[in-house]
Amino acid sequence: MARLVVLGGGVAGHTTATFAAKWLGSQHEVVVVTPNSKWNWIPSNIWVGVGQMSKEEVTFDLAPVYEKAGIIYHQAKAVSINPEGKDGSENAFVTIEYTDKEKSGQVETIEYDYLVNATGPKLNFDATPGLGDGAGQMGEHTVSVCTADHAVHASHELEKTIEKMKAGERQKFLIGTGHGMCTCQGAAFEYIFNIEHELNKAGVRDMADMKWISNESFLGDFGMGGLHMKVGGYVVSSKLFAESLYAERNIEWLIGAHTSKVEAGKLEYELLDGSKGEEEFDFAMLIPPFAGVGLKAYAKDGADITDTVFAPNGFMKVDANYNAGAYENWKASDWPRTYQNPTFKNMFAAGIAFAPPHLISKPMSSPNGTPINPTPPRTGMPSGIIGKAVAYSVCDMIKKGDDAHLHEASMAEMGAACVASAGKGVFSGTAAAMTVFPVVPDFEKYPGTGRDTDYTFGEIGLAGHWIKHILHYLFIYKAKLNPGWTLIPE
Repeated sequence: MARLVVLGGGVAGHTTATFAAKWLGSQHEVVVVTPNSKWNWIPSNIWVGVGQMSKEEVTFDLAPVYEKAGIIYHQAKAVSINPEGKDGSENAFVTIEYTDKEKSGQVETIEYDYLVNATGPKLNFDATPGLGDGAGQMGEHTVSVCTADHAVHASHELEKTIEKMKAGERQKFLIGTGHGMCTCQGAAFEYIFNIEHELNKAGVRDMADMKWISNESFLGDFGMGGLHMKVGGYVVSSKLFAESLYAERNIEWLIGAHTSKVEAGKLEYELLDGSKGEEEFDFAMLIPPFAGVGLKAYAKDGADITDTVFAPNGFMKVDANYNAGAYENWKASDWPRTYQNPTFKNMFAAGIAFAPPHLISKPMSSPNGTPINPTPPRTGMPSGIIGKAVAYSVCDMIKKGDDAHLHEASMAEMGAACVASAGKGVFSGTAAAMTVFPVVPDFEKYPGTGRDTDYTFGEIGLAGHWIKHILHYLFIYKAKLNPGWTLIPE
């Protein structure tokens, strides 16, 4: 009997574990280690953050789902990996620390034959002074929609702000990224437009000053270097698409910005041209930068081999080209295909947990040497596709031997769809529905734009909102492993 241990129960980890359990059956073990007791459909957190959904509508308990699937579940966080075992033991193992009420703080080890790191990111609030509390958690000056609990808090703060506006007190909203190396601009993009929509519904939009602050060098970069897409039969840039949307909603923007410090009602920033300034706010939601969760790795003799297994940012090294060098040398082929660790062939990484070879957007920094550019997005649809491919590979290795063919899911050959909400409502809602192919641009195959414009397009309107709303229920249905779940694509 082989044992697969999956670290993380988000989109990538949950996909890997559930498909592996289905394909392997009871002849082998699938174990999930995740610090959370609930699964969260993160794309809908922005609706929780404006009071249009409850926490219960975007989460569900993992334990009964894993019990139904025959998956062994530990509510714990992974602390370290011993891929060679340890003196006196030949078996590889992972050390975990429980986070549930009954065993909180207890540490134990779990042996594995195969390991998938799908831990997702550490929300690195403390990378920006004042954005965090100094202990790794969100600070008191801003809100977040990164987790369901964060989004509930954000909705309460938004409600208080709206009440002030109704009482005649003008308010300034500042939404965007809280560091020069952030990713996930899309979540902030959705949130600012959902707030704008709610302020209109509440009749207080005229009492609000709204501003977007981002590390993007241009609006519509989204960490993907922007894109050219078909809109209404014409090929337009995402820059024009985004600028038009911000302008028509009367939202100002400040781009190419590294948020360097946050205080009560004020933040400091540095721009790509090296200039520095301050922005005041009454309500701010700033996405933190992501980092690896801090897993350590040890050799058989106890030596620290973390730098061998993980990149400096804490994400796991996979079959990518990490030596591409200067931006001019970057190619689509630098990106990983199988997500197998190059040193330990029984380890894989999926979703945000894998270390990308380099940025997708052009690297930029200020004259002061401060890097200001979005880091690559690896969430949502790509995470699910990668998780399923890794599950295929591990199952084939278990059944056919370690020399089995590995399944591939390169982001440079992968299409993705994104539905970005701009306001919720059965008849008043809008969303930008976009497809992109491939996610990582391939300028050798598609000169000029790097992408196939026949499969890269976007539209905004009520239909897009309905699609996002339907997808919310569809993916929660799938994640609960309800009848026919395997038929729903990632």
